[in-house]
Amino acid sequence: MSSAQERYDFISSQHGGYWRHDFIDHNYLYNLYFPPEEFFTHLTRQIHQLVLNYPIAQKDLAGLVGDLICQPPERLVVGNGAAELIKIIAGMNRKLIVPVPSFNEYANAALPENVVEFALESPSFQLDVDRFAAAAIHCKAGLAVVVSPNNPTSLLVPKVELIRLLKKLADLDCMLIVDESFNDFAKNSDQETLATELDNYPNLAIFKSMSKAYGICGIRIGYMLTANHDFAAKVRQGLHIWNINGFAEEFLRLAPQYHQEFIDSCNKVKADRDLFYKQLQVIQGMTVYQPDANYIFCRLPDHAASGPEVTEKLFVKHNIYIKHCQGKTMPESDRYLRIASRTQAENRRLVEALRDVIGPESK
Repeated sequence: MSSAQERYDFISSQHGGYWRHDFIDHNYLYNLYFPPEEFFTHLTRQIHQLVLNYPIAQKDLAGLVGDLICQPPERLVVGNGAAELIKIIAGMNRKLIVPVPSFNEYANAALPENVVEFALESPSFQLDVDRFAAAAIHCKAGLAVVVSPNNPTSLLVPKVELIRLLKKLADLDCMLIVDESFNDFAKNSDQETLATELDNYPNLAIFKSMSKAYGICGIRIGYMLTANHDFAAKVRQGLHIWNINGFAEEFLRLAPQYHQEFIDSCNKVKADRDLFYKQLQVIQGMTVYQPDANYIFCRLPDHAASGPEVTEKLFVKHNIYIKHCQGKTMPESDRYLRIASRTQAENRRLVEALRDVIGPESK
């Protein structure tokens, strides 16, 4: 491709494979500090066996994930990324209610007539649990979805609020899906997870994409965790017998050995993210939301160009790619950005590039 503009036009139409192109990716959201190098060395030694042999199937995969997260395997359904599981529940032909803006896949995977979008009010974008529960009851939802921390806002819904929501939905034939894919980057993440509440709430299912926290986007592992065995059985029915490949299986076998390295990596991500948050606040007129995940949600200054224009200029001029929020279901979506935190050096470079692209406020 002969020009930066042509490269941008191509990249912005893709949904992955970014590593094949030479730019800094502040768009996709993953842990840069995990897995450790020893894991890749092990994979290299086992490459022939992993390619030539069938992997294990669902029951044993659930056992491996259960060992990793200290949960009984009968509570687990392991997917080819969380996206596979989202597709299965969206195909249950239940009314689904989801706060917006949020991760689009839950709504996109379902039939349009089955989706109810619940608007998060700007500028706070906080979930009002009472209003959300009332809306779920009114539309007779069979599935209610809350992504926490949310994507793109990076805002956590406090555990106490989610428990209130579970209680409000308890008498409705409605499963609450809490997507905790980014919970490992939240403050007091062990205290905020609902995994300890499963016995108390049969209407709860936790979804988690392991790609984000574990840095394994390419080998595609996600899981559902629930004490509702009937719901788990229905989801399992939608899986293929070998839905997870051997590389993913091998990761699950090895991951418990690297528990401390994983904790340390998440702490490093959080430290970098917190510094990045402070640096972005220096940009005049930018509204920067305090993040609970490994990315930061921002509203552009009023004097700046739109989100799509800023995103394009950043790539063409500075070879940096971010995500604008135009197209998200929210007011003034073209004024918002979602920026992934990377290394401290890359974050500093992004801040300077963004200041250059936005420019000073004209007097």
